[in-house]
Amino acid sequence: MRRIHLVVVLGMVLISGPVWADEGISKVNGHISADAGRQYGDLETVNGGVSVGDRTRTGDVESVNGGIEIGARASTGGISTVNGGVTVGAGTVVSGDIETVNGSVLVERGSQVSGGVETVNGSIGLIGTQLGKGIETVNGDITVGVDSHVGGDIRIEKSTFGFWSKPSRKPRVVIGPRAVVDGSLRFEREVALYVHRSARIGAVSGATPRPFDSDVAPQD
Repeated sequence: MRRIHLVVVLGMVLISGPVWADEGISKVNGHISADAGRQYGDLETVNGGVSVGDRTRTGDVESVNGGIEIGARASTGGISTVNGGVTVGAGTVVSGDIETVNGSVLVERGSQVSGGVETVNGSIGLIGTQLGKGIETVNGDITVGVDSHVGGDIRIEKSTFGFWSKPSRKPRVVIGPRAVVDGSLRFEREVALYVHRSARIGAVSGATPRPFDSDVAPQD
């Protein structure tokens, strides 16, 4: 898994308060709130979360220790955090990747993400989402929900029990009704894979798909 890149140079800025430059906001300590309907540059914090209001336009949104919440019908650059989850509201456009190490990712219906989605220890859920690239995780469950389209591969890597990863139960992967995965599904560890009969997927390696017909995948 490629290294998650964050703007950690914030820690080198010897200030205690926010800095505004070209409508961007940078902090070392503290939460960032981007007001609904406004336009901003990059939003960056080290110790704190980020909240972006509905219909707001921003550059990249980044944190180290904090969750990130994007409102509905917003527009952002790439989204990344280390310790925290990411939630993207309905009808939002993300021009870049969504990345976290320890946290889940949920993208709501009607959203478009030009890049991919990556976690280490966290689930990934897409609902009616258009994803330009692929999905990668180590220990997280993956749900490609109803009417979602993944433009790249789905990959679950083998856990190395290193600094960023920890042992966990067998991941659960669900490809829902009318979902499409253009790329391959590659699993380097044992997973439970469920694929709806109306879904379309690429080649599968490392798992045997279990077909289902209902709106919800069966439990293990």
